[in-house]
Amino acid sequence: MKLRNLLQDIEYEFLQGDPDAEIASLVYDSRKVEKGSLFVCLKGAKFDGHSYAAQAVQEGAAALMVEEEVELPAGAEQIAVIRVENTREALAYAARNWFGNPAGKLKVIGLTGTKGKTTTTHMIKKILEEAGCKVGMIGTLGAFIGQEKYPTMNTTPESYELQRLFAQMVEAGCQYAVMEVSSQALKLGRTAGIDFAYGAFLNISPDHISPTEHKDFEEYLNCKKLLFKQTGPVVVNADDPRWQEATELAKDRLITVSRQGQADYMASDIHNLWESNIIGVTFRLSGKMNATIDINMPGSFNVENALVAIAMTAELGIGQEAILAGLQKVYVKGRTQLLSGPAGHTTMLIDYAHNAVSMENLLSMLKSYQPDRLICLFGGGGNRAKARRYDMGLIAGKYADLTILTMDNPRDEEIEEINKTIIEGLNVHQGKYMTILDRKEAIHYLLDHAQKGDIIALIGKGHEEYQEVKGQKIYFSEEKIVEEYCREKYGH
Repeated sequence: MKLRNLLQDIEYEFLQGDPDAEIASLVYDSRKVEKGSLFVCLKGAKFDGHSYAAQAVQEGAAALMVEEEVELPAGAEQIAVIRVENTREALAYAARNWFGNPAGKLKVIGLTGTKGKTTTTHMIKKILEEAGCKVGMIGTLGAFIGQEKYPTMNTTPESYELQRLFAQMVEAGCQYAVMEVSSQALKLGRTAGIDFAYGAFLNISPDHISPTEHKDFEEYLNCKKLLFKQTGPVVVNADDPRWQEATELAKDRLITVSRQGQADYMASDIHNLWESNIIGVTFRLSGKMNATIDINMPGSFNVENALVAIAMTAELGIGQEAILAGLQKVYVKGRTQLLSGPAGHTTMLIDYAHNAVSMENLLSMLKSYQPDRLICLFGGGGNRAKARRYDMGLIAGKYADLTILTMDNPRDEEIEEINKTIIEGLNVHQGKYMTILDRKEAIHYLLDHAQKGDIIALIGKGHEEYQEVKGQKIYFSEEKIVEEYCREKYGH
């Protein structure tokens, strides 16, 4: 592709070289430079690409994109150099042009919010699939094209990776792309140049405020707002106290949802739902759609996520039957994920909770289902703060009828030493516990001794499929362990 074509929709100053130089690849990592590359100099928290400009030229780069002057080796006058105000934002447009604007061939849906993005994107994806659509999804758990998973480094990947994923989705026949849009991605311009068919605002609370993320809450909020400069209609959770401020850029194209007041889509009569093959929530939907909704995910907070998913897909023209079926079938790997193996005998789920706050949210919510026994299994992470282990023990002792102490990711520490600190926390509430260090054996023990009316939570591993021990990552999947044991023991 000619350099001039890569620079469409980018404001730039041409400093030297040939604007019609032939570009063989677009890169921002100096280690990937090859003959004919356009090397984009990005500024990061630890590295500045400008300091690698000369190296990129020596490796064969045909062009450089910079924000500031760079020193080039002697004889590099033929190298094209383009100066832009913001190389990250310019990279987003260049990547869009490189891949032929694949997002323009998809209906792209972008969701932002402090909590609930992962769950809501999964809900939307499942509903669209129930309607017969092929869907791509990008977020915290990776990228998915149909049922194929692709690992990603960030909730919202760097713009080049993002555009490459869109291109793969188009090639695979996807009609929709559903994605989590992080405040950091908006701040850094990773989504620049994407026209979102729909946007969604879920909620906002203080988070990601640090020297390397957002300097204060106002900056965090202002970054969230940026999404709505580049979307069509916006589904908004009108129960969040900051919703009007957060969506002021889209105030003439809002679709509201609420479980507290008047809105386009409203929830009422919310109740826990617990049967042999489901642990979730049921509620009455009214407004632009009237139905009884069952969600196969526990916790009343998931009603807000479901309302956003319902509104989004209904506005896209998806029928009620697909919406109801999608919400009954959806699950998020490792997030209050119900395991199918022991269903009918007991209720077992896995969850990624790995600190006291997330653990209390999980166990207090499960306690509200009033099980005969609430049992939790967990361990502490090695090479991490001891206070976290103590606090998790404290929470387990407060809510669980029985705790099984076992192994998590011990890393370089001994499991017995980790568990000692957890036991100190458990003892504050005289929490009943037993220790089975081998996590697989501990799960087998629970499957052997579980009773009808129990809720069992396997805590800490969630979607992870490994254990980290003495510098090694060993394959370990709780989901597979339960499935295989139940197949052997119960024949299903």
